[in-house]
Amino acid sequence: MEHLFPVALGVHVLFGVVALVIAPLAMATVKGGLWHRRWGRIYFWAMAVVSLSAVVMCWVNRGVFLFLIAVFSFYLALTGYTVLRRKQPEDRASPLDWFAAATMLLTAGALIVWGLQSVDRGEGVVCVVFGAIGLFLGGSDVRSFIHPPQRERAWWFAHMTRFLAAYIATVTAFSVLNFEFLPFVWRWLWPTLVGAVGISLWRRYYAREFKRADAATAPPSALARRAAASCDGLAEFAPDEPATLRAP
Repeated sequence: MEHLFPVALGVHVLFGVVALVIAPLAMATVKGGLWHRRWGRIYFWAMAVVSLSAVVMCWVNRGVFLFLIAVFSFYLALTGYTVLRRKQPEDRASPLDWFAAATMLLTAGALIVWGLQSVDRGEGVVCVVFGAIGLFLGGSDVRSFIHPPQRERAWWFAHMTRFLAAYIATVTAFSVLNFEFLPFVWRWLWPTLVGAVGISLWRRYYAREFKRADAATAPPSALARRAAASCDGLAEFAPDEPATLRAP
């Protein structure tokens, strides 16, 4: 089995680089456009290969910690992809959605338990933080399955948030491998801290943009229609031409 490790490692690094490069291309293109969808699909499948190869490496080396992290990372990409099938409140969650959410909850619980056993080490802190995030995300998904959000663009925000979070996981892997000058905990967690702030700002920006766009295209309100009607009524009493002053 040892001969599988270098093969899986090579595949893992190759597709990790692909995901690292492709994601910004999807972010930069027009949302919903042809190339946005193409780059998004490539990114999703690259993340799938990255996660699968990580599972193989963990199986060979019995690395429980990295296995749980691999499941956590792929869950972000998977749910960012599958939410595209639930754009309307009447679109129900599929068995795959429920399975993914249950797997995430179990993985998050395992991360927290694993981390509490070694909380005095950096690895334990990382496990607890990611486990808490996983519990929140998995619980949010279950809640949305039972009570689908009624907001028109809820799926859009969920899609982009999960894909951005998956990209944060990719950046985290790059940081862990290359930023050895940072302490262990910071190598793992700085992308999450910076990314969380970035996602929050991004959501606020697009919420304002959508609100502005909706206001510009919305039909006139009842109050505006009454005001316009009253102005039309007053216009009947206005002279057709302005009065002229005559010299005495």
